[in-house]
Amino acid sequence: MLRTSLNASYIKRTFRPLYGWTQMTPQSCFLDSAWDRSTAIWPGMVMTKGVGENVTLISGTSQPPFGFSALYVGGDGIDEPLQVGLNVFAVWVMGPDAQAEVLAPAFDTSLTYTDTSGTEFLLYAGTTGANKGKLVVSGTSGATTAPVARLLKVNSATKITIGGLR
Repeated sequence: MLRTSLNASYIKRTFRPLYGWTQMTPQSCFLDSAWDRSTAIWPGMVMTKGVGENVTLISGTSQPPFGFSALYVGGDGIDEPLQVGLNVFAVWVMGPDAQAEVLAPAFDTSLTYTDTSGTEFLLYAGTTGANKGKLVVSGTSGATTAPVARLLKVNSATKITIGGLR
């Protein structure tokens, strides 16, 4: 459930599992207490694992991606861990046959995403500036060296469907 004030009742999660009951695992973890909240985190942004069960927004090109944020941390003015007073967090880890819709701003809408038949289009995580933690295309400055998902469909200018890596 997403708790919002009445004036923000139109807000919806920016990461929506489509095939996820058995294809995707929600990992129970903690938002790293060192996270300074200087960058807002929307559901669907790429997280990396820290020490123990801690996770944080991915920020290094060689950091291994862990999964996709399931919670808001400052995005749209909602900070779910802060509102409950705990650093509990959830990260979606996709299996190879998992699929999810990702809404902007969890991916960079200024880039060109191509879903051509027969061609696998891999997505990466941005690690710097305005793209920190967002899904981006190959060749984007500051992108991770390892892919994080496959592009399955461009639904609209603000929504894409992604799949797990094979």
